[in-house]
Amino acid sequence: MSPKSILVDQKKKRRPLYLGVDVPLLLVVITLITFGLLMLYSASWQYAVSIMGQKPSYLLERQIKFVLLGGLAAIIAFFFDYHKMKNFVIPGMVVTLIMLLLVIFYVNEVRLGARRGLFQGSIQPSELAKLVLIIYLAFWLHGKQDLLHHFTFGMLPMAAILGIASALILFQPDLSAAITIFIIGGLMFFMAGGEMRQIIPALIISLVFGMVSVLFYSTGKERITSFIQGMQDPQMASYHLVRSFEAIVNGGVFGVGIGRANTKFTGLPVAPTDSIFSVIVEETGIIGASFIIILFNIFLWRGLTIAKRSPDLLGRLLASGITVWIFLEAFINMSVLVNLLPFAGNALPFISYGGSSLTMVLVGVGIIMSVARHTAIKTNQEEGRPLNAVVSLRRNDGWRSVSRTCRPSSTRK
Repeated sequence: MSPKSILVDQKKKRRPLYLGVDVPLLLVVITLITFGLLMLYSASWQYAVSIMGQKPSYLLERQIKFVLLGGLAAIIAFFFDYHKMKNFVIPGMVVTLIMLLLVIFYVNEVRLGARRGLFQGSIQPSELAKLVLIIYLAFWLHGKQDLLHHFTFGMLPMAAILGIASALILFQPDLSAAITIFIIGGLMFFMAGGEMRQIIPALIISLVFGMVSVLFYSTGKERITSFIQGMQDPQMASYHLVRSFEAIVNGGVFGVGIGRANTKFTGLPVAPTDSIFSVIVEETGIIGASFIIILFNIFLWRGLTIAKRSPDLLGRLLASGITVWIFLEAFINMSVLVNLLPFAGNALPFISYGGSSLTMVLVGVGIIMSVARHTAIKTNQEEGRPLNAVVSLRRNDGWRSVSRTCRPSSTRK
């Protein structure tokens, strides 16, 4: 055999080493965070000065601290074996429920008609509950997979888990968070192998429960009424939505320019948090809004792709549950501000100001990446190449390429 043919044969045997970092997902997260910090400063400097009595960069500096904290937590989650989280699931759930109870019975400070934060509002247990509940359900569904088709051992305990957490959140009250938890729980039950004959009755019961909750929940009743009026005539919508419409109309196609929006100065409610998407549309136009929507759709695609390639059901449930949760938060936030859904208090992930939300979302991203990493470990092991293999960076070998490990003749087919 000639040297040239030997070289060609060697190159055919080489395969890229999968390092477990989903680059598109990572780039999307970095882009959203970077753009979010820019828009947060634009939306918050006047709010920080006039409403909070702080310096213009106050909220931006706090958000950067949360980014660093959440980023560190995400890195730890990335290198942590998600299977070992089983040891922390029950204690984590107990601590979360205790924190939700503390909000109900020991928090006297009311903000925007709700009690949601501990330590002067710096920690919101409802945000922690969303991630902890997803992790808890992933392990519970994974362990009860063979019993899911039994109503007594499957749907009934599942409904109890979701019902207890949702009830504690409703007492704050936080209707949007409770609804989000029910939606995510139902989707995870379906992805774990639950049957439609169980899911459809559960959806009907949840719908009835939701309608009853709205009837006894004054704020929820007002939001439904405002939503219907806004669908009939945008000028009859709530003040919040009217100002949001104004910002979107002002933005047009290309926007008025970053930092030049007017509605954030003239009464757009909570511009740095719930309404930051309206600020984005006003300053960057439909082009900027479309860019954000595309990024979140890429996030959904990559997260579900990682879930699909997961080496086991547990990883699939974790990755898909967290991905759907983050995407659903973004979808609800953006839809609310254009009156496609009744008003809800969901934050825009990676962009809205809020330490609890941002930190939990970044931890969730770290867990998704951990699933991708373990998929890469399994893929490399199947191809005879451990993750700690030496990577050749020579041009003629290609980037991140390693030679396939030679296997004993007994294992060759």
